[in-house]
Amino acid sequence: MDALLQRDFLLAGSSLGFVGIGTNRRVPYDKKFGYFPPHPSAPKKFCILCCAFEAPTHASTTAKKYNTHPQNVDLPPVLSKKKKKPFPIPIHKLQRAARIDKKMAHMGIEKQLLPPKNGLLVPELIPIAHRTLESWKVLIKGLAQLLTIVPVHGCRECSEVHVGRTPHLIHNCSGSKSAARRSRHEWVRATINDVLVPIESYHLFDPFGRRIKHETRFNYDRIPAVVELCIQAGVDLHQYPSRRRSAPIRILGRKVIDRGGFLEEPKPCESQDSMSLLREIDTYSVLSDRTIPPPADARRTAETTLKAYSTVRSGLRQLMRKYTVKACGYCPEIHVGPWGHDAKLCGAFKHQWRDGKHGWQDATIDEVLPPNYVWHVKEPEGPPLIGSLRGFYGKAPAVVEVCVQAGAAIPDAYRPMMRLDIVVPDHQEKS
Repeated sequence: MDALLQRDFLLAGSSLGFVGIGTNRRVPYDKKFGYFPPHPSAPKKFCILCCAFEAPTHASTTAKKYNTHPQNVDLPPVLSKKKKKPFPIPIHKLQRAARIDKKMAHMGIEKQLLPPKNGLLVPELIPIAHRTLESWKVLIKGLAQLLTIVPVHGCRECSEVHVGRTPHLIHNCSGSKSAARRSRHEWVRATINDVLVPIESYHLFDPFGRRIKHETRFNYDRIPAVVELCIQAGVDLHQYPSRRRSAPIRILGRKVIDRGGFLEEPKPCESQDSMSLLREIDTYSVLSDRTIPPPADARRTAETTLKAYSTVRSGLRQLMRKYTVKACGYCPEIHVGPWGHDAKLCGAFKHQWRDGKHGWQDATIDEVLPPNYVWHVKEPEGPPLIGSLRGFYGKAPAVVEVCVQAGAAIPDAYRPMMRLDIVVPDHQEKS
């Protein structure tokens, strides 16, 4: 009889959608707690619990499940310059790893490192590094051409940038003597460095070699951090050589016990090819070049530039998962390598207490390639943006805003922060 009941429960439960199997003979039910488990001394017998379920069919539930991009997204908060940046990795995890390394070093056990932490290249990331560098060149070239047809304004006293023919009228200037001007901006013509903020780092022939001292800082070239990361990830440039190891380094605790010796760093190449490469990878060369032609097809150039910008960010994200990039917790200084340099150039908050030394921590992608958010202008030929309606305006990275105003389609990832679904009222309607 029990076998027949068990078979009937299994058939009924499988038809309803869910079958739960237990080992208790009976489950007394209670209205408040649902059920009470039987006493341990009670006899046990095999039983089956059957539950029926039904998939949700409400339209709002389905929309929330498959809607990957919300309607509106607020920008990340602006960090105070009087405080240290938060650690990307929680401090307790860093302290736990440091304790483990110290214990292993005390026991004489070497740290087992995987590429690229041991000085070797990662073969899977070499094509990504090449693609990122080529997209970086396309980004600089395309952005320089688009700036000839898309007007960009920058404030003389602060870092505010506006993309459009008519500068906005939002009084949020934080520069010098802004109180006397009632926080009004002093607009001038902007350059490519105002749109694509230049973040440079020292080029190292051997990232695991001698550290850069304050007295020897002029012996090293400064190149864009994106280019330096691509070089360390496997891109070979004749103008900026890099050491390629065939044997891994050995580390005991925090001390390198075998790095394969020190090699003499080659002198920088100053040929004609190096100058042409510098014009392709550095935004400062665009400032001195006054013969940049406008694009033949503005829309196609804008789409290519926007695609290159997305490729550079995705490539950086993949490379930074493996390769170490350090950032100062107080200033925008970036260093590509396993540990930061010793140049005393930090002039940020309480730098006197640190003797000008940087507070190194792991960098984020927004520190290596800052998005530089600007106000999104829905109608470039319309009236200027005003401060009373700033809550209805959206923002976007400056590169994206330039490409969109040049004719490129708005990417889905930036639609929420641009607030395209919000209707901006008139000034009289707002008041």
